Amino acid sequence: MSFLRHLVPPPGPIRILAASSLGRSVGNGMLLSVSVLFFTRSVGLPATQVGLGLTIAAVVGMLTSIPAGHAADVLGARNTATFFVALQGVLICGYALVGGFVGFLIAASLVVMAEAGSDASRGALVAGVVPKEERVQARAFIRSVNNIGISLGAVSGGVALHFDTRAVYIGLLITCGLIYVAAGLAYLILPQVEAAAKKKEDSDGPRWVVLRDHPFVVVALINAVLVMNGGILTVAVPIWIAQRTNAPTWVYAALLVLNTVTVVLFQVRVSQGTDTAAGGAKALRRAGIALAVCCALFALAAGQPAWVAVVALVAGALVHVLGELLAAAGGWALAYELAPEHAMGQYQGLFGTTDQLAGAVTPVAATVLIIGIGWPGWLVFGALMLAAGAVAPIAQGWASRTRERYGVVVQSG
Repeated sequence: MSFLRHLVPPPGPIRILAASSLGRSVGNGMLLSVSVLFFTRSVGLPATQVGLGLTIAAVVGMLTSIPAGHAADVLGARNTATFFVALQGVLICGYALVGGFVGFLIAASLVVMAEAGSDASRGALVAGVVPKEERVQARAFIRSVNNIGISLGAVSGGVALHFDTRAVYIGLLITCGLIYVAAGLAYLILPQVEAAAKKKEDSDGPRWVVLRDHPFVVVALINAVLVMNGGILTVAVPIWIAQRTNAPTWVYAALLVLNTVTVVLFQVRVSQGTDTAAGGAKALRRAGIALAVCCALFALAAGQPAWVAVVALVAGALVHVLGELLAAAGGWALAYELAPEHAMGQYQGLFGTTDQLAGAVTPVAATVLIIGIGWPGWLVFGALMLAAGAVAPIAQGWASRTRERYGVVVQSG
């Protein structure tokens, strides 16, 4: 029973948030599995145009996160999150109308803008309906069910890929959109969240307070470096296995399953003790160490006999997922504990922006460093992770000492 406590969200707001997130992640898994092939095979767009369009859309999304978070502060997090998630669902249905590159670019940009808005406002919503000491736990449950949902969605997408017809693709996209709409409307079950900006007595301060909070910006950038661990697994490792090791390529699928199952089973457990700013910084420091070790293990797989390469890759994946779990928990703690309640949406929006930046930079960096120069590139990546983790407590201490001017009371570690 104690083990189930770390798998099943407790009744109340956390369970509702997790259930909505499960729906979104099922839809996301469906979308990830079929969208690129729909645009290339059914719409007839060249892969280069799809890549360019997605890159432009990602930049648009980064520019949307902070304003969307501010909207959540001003209009109320529940209503804003409901709007953005439901809007994303409607816009996903609009993919079915795309007939060329311009239409694709517009549709993809709108979808990513809505996604960025929903990420920022949902972060503020967690802060609005969950007690302060339970926010990291709530995010851990949400991330755990996200991994389940994406897997389920990907399986559904596999059915569409099997039939490979326009009608099936469009049917799946519309189903995906409707799931998103339902997931957004589920937030209406939660209590109304008062507009956080109205709670602040002093309304004469700067509107974009998060951009003036330099210590927090530094913390967010450090977190972004550690978030690059996601791209290491999804971009660098599969190419590394195929081009630089003697391990069979199917090993990568096993590593993904291992990662997903571990996140589902242990994200909540690993997040315990990271509900303060100091606890979050310690988690990031440990994450940096773990991610540096995993990079060294992945590097070790190069040029080895197949069985040695497989052992090194599996060991690296296990250490990697530990670093991933710690980085996620530490990032959530700092994002909430260092943010003023009246500007929670802005602060979650900035964290979302840096996460998106890491997602955009990692594929290029991984290709140049790791695939381009071989195992020394892994050591460079590992050193970067180790350095980011090492300076996290220093940056957190600086940020904590400046919280009073932003109206934040920081708990002791």
